[in-house]
Amino acid sequence: MSAPLFATASPLAVNVLDAHSLLGAFGVLGVGVVLFAETGLLVGFFLPGDSLLFTAGLLCTGSSATGVHLSPAPLLIMAVAGTLAGSQCGYLIGRKAGGTLLARSRSARLQEGARRAEELLGRYGIAKAIVLARFVPVVRTVLNPMAGALGVPARSFTLWQVIGGLLWTVGLTLGGYALGSSIPNVDQYLLPIVALIVAVSLLPLLAEILRSRRATAGR
Repeated sequence: MSAPLFATASPLAVNVLDAHSLLGAFGVLGVGVVLFAETGLLVGFFLPGDSLLFTAGLLCTGSSATGVHLSPAPLLIMAVAGTLAGSQCGYLIGRKAGGTLLARSRSARLQEGARRAEELLGRYGIAKAIVLARFVPVVRTVLNPMAGALGVPARSFTLWQVIGGLLWTVGLTLGGYALGSSIPNVDQYLLPIVALIVAVSLLPLLAEILRSRRATAGR
């Protein structure tokens, strides 16, 4: 069956950390809302953006045993809209509130993400940092307000967050779709596949770190 745009299950039965649960309950609308919260609101740093996109792409093939089927076009529209709008919102929050919100947070994971986000901006510059941050959980949440707080020009931020957002959302969604189309009942192996996707998504960042260290050592 196809998952509708709006809720089909009681919110009390939804596990916000489980992609299948979110998609079964809220359909493609849930994808947009979750990605907006994860990329635009600091409270959304724990949400499963990577696994949500990949699983949503998989469910577009109709090969999942859960019976949930999503439509590719509405899914991509909602995913891109939620991601880009969320990032822009996070940037504006950073410009207005500075580092106040991060300073008040008691979450060690969020503080670590903020440190890594600031390090990315300082080491790789605006373009690379914003694009790379999309593929790193928590960092993609805090880099947007950090960019606003640090005075990154709005035009530059918008350009690169759009490029990074498209690469992340479309890439992971189509990756899930391609795998679901080629492997029957692929959702039985979803957990190890998602873990692999998250690991692979970190490769661009690791490559940049190694390249930077080699350059520094060669001076």
